[in-house]
Amino acid sequence: MNTADFRHLSSDRKIELVFELWDEIADSSAPVELSESVKMEIDQRCAELDADPSIAIDQRELWRRVNER
Repeated sequence: MNTADFRHLSSDRKIELVFELWDEIADSSAPVELSESVKMEIDQRCAELDADPSIAIDQRELWRRVNER
């Protein structure tokens, strides 16, 4: 499957598909393998948050920023 297969879909439908896929992954008992680069990014972000907890945002702020785009 190629992302070009989804170009004809509306943004709303694409988001629905993302949620459906996410739910399927969450319901699966199969482990999710993370690449080394993703693990490094997670470690970096955790270290940044540990160093300065004031950079954290709550869910309301997260969605405000998402909707701003």
